[in-house]
Amino acid sequence: MKFIWKSVRFLKEKMLQWASVVALRMQVSSYNVRIAKPYSAKGIPRIETFRNGKIVIGKNFRFNSGAFFNAIGRNQQLTFQVWGLLEIGDHVSMSGTSIICREKIQIGNHVMIGGNVVIYDTDFHSLDPLKRNQIPEDRSDTKNAAVIIKDGAFIGGHATILKGSVIGENAIVGACSVVTGNIPAGEIWAGNPAKFIRVLDQHPINSALQ
Repeated sequence: MKFIWKSVRFLKEKMLQWASVVALRMQVSSYNVRIAKPYSAKGIPRIETFRNGKIVIGKNFRFNSGAFFNAIGRNQQLTFQVWGLLEIGDHVSMSGTSIICREKIQIGNHVMIGGNVVIYDTDFHSLDPLKRNQIPEDRSDTKNAAVIIKDGAFIGGHATILKGSVIGENAIVGACSVVTGNIPAGEIWAGNPAKFIRVLDQHPINSALQ
């Protein structure tokens, strides 16, 4: 029975991986997306651009999407919804990440983004309750600001990165943190809102991997 179950799971995984690649190719061809090869797709993503939105993804991009490919729990589908410019560098990995980009989100090289992280460069809603509660909602004063995640950064699972945030090279954001500003290079920050924890021992990214 154990052998049968393992065989079924293996076949299911292979079929889902094939479907993942097909779904990614269809979405890339349907929207304004440029992705370099090679890449690794596990799970069905949801990738969309609107108006003049554009997505540029570097080589060796890896993602997991959905519960089957991510054992972290509270699993979600990998989601990119882009009205502006989303740039993802080389050797980036993410799992169940949601990115909503109204203007600009830039992710550098060798960045690891943990399970179910969300990255937003917009407030989504007005701070004015009269505008927020109109039907349809008045979003005319909604604020946007670019998000920049630099080379070598690591974002822990379930973290939230909000508009205007800049995460420095090799910085680490703790799990479930909420980032609302600048995190200097080579530091660990965590909490809600994220605060300084300590300086990392510096281990620069090997230049051979650039």
